[in-house]
Amino acid sequence: MNKIPNRQAICEVLIEEANKDKDIVVLCSDSRGSASFVPFVNAHPDQFLEVGIAEQNLVSISAGLASCGKKPFAASPACFITTRSFEQCKVDVAYSNTNVTLIGISGGISYGALGMSHHSAQDIASMSAIPNMRVYLPSDRFQTKKLIQGLLQDQKPAYIRVGRNPVQDIYSEENCPFTMDQATVLKEGSDLAIIACGEMVKPAYDAAKILEKQGIHGTVLDMYCIKPLDVEAIKKAAQGAKAVLTVEEHSPFGGLGSMVSQVVARECPKKVINLSLPDAPVITGTSQEVFDYYHLNAEGIAKKAIEILG
Repeated sequence: MNKIPNRQAICEVLIEEANKDKDIVVLCSDSRGSASFVPFVNAHPDQFLEVGIAEQNLVSISAGLASCGKKPFAASPACFITTRSFEQCKVDVAYSNTNVTLIGISGGISYGALGMSHHSAQDIASMSAIPNMRVYLPSDRFQTKKLIQGLLQDQKPAYIRVGRNPVQDIYSEENCPFTMDQATVLKEGSDLAIIACGEMVKPAYDAAKILEKQGIHGTVLDMYCIKPLDVEAIKKAAQGAKAVLTVEEHSPFGGLGSMVSQVVARECPKKVINLSLPDAPVITGTSQEVFDYYHLNAEGIAKKAIEILG
């Protein structure tokens, strides 16, 4: 069982890259521990800045550093960096097109028992709506590393959402196919297309294996790149399937399901069903308890797939 959360994978890559690139700077809003950046602080204290509980300042300072040629990675709880700092994300980072990578830690319902104030179930919708802002939800630690390495190769704004807890491995060190801004096909089939992002990719993949045993063959897409969305991958998967099922740890509005529905309606009209969190305050509990309650697990996804296919 994997014990390394995606946030730790980010830290590991940045420690290594900062050895060679002194322009890499990490900033936190009193969140170095929860962001798993303590090892980075210890390794590169001169490339770290703590701004305290001041998320708006965190984003604006990052934009200022980027305009001076630095490569800032700003980490803060996803529920705060995408709401308290929305104007700064929009104006200082995206409108100014600065080279800032915003890291929303403990995304989705990771904070579980702390309730709606600490859940980030609207961040895909809000951040995707900002021009110039890219949005990524990596599915495991190996893909997370590839994504950070890819983002270090360009100078454009980006928002990454990662959860708080370790995620079961989907890929491996030796086998992690990755192309920037292109979805990864985990499985191919002609009955159903399952498109998932972030922590929902693993249960979606496991659901496909359950369905396989019942003679239902599904395509599974790991859509880690929410924006820019891999339209071609969606078209190909939808055209070869009887229906499409999207799965996300997000509100039913404005997220992956909404985006996929727009593409399918325009390119190859057919049924699209979205599995998501409800349009209501989410129950409190551990991540798995919440997922199980809302059927965002392998069994629930498989059951919904069977219902769709009738």
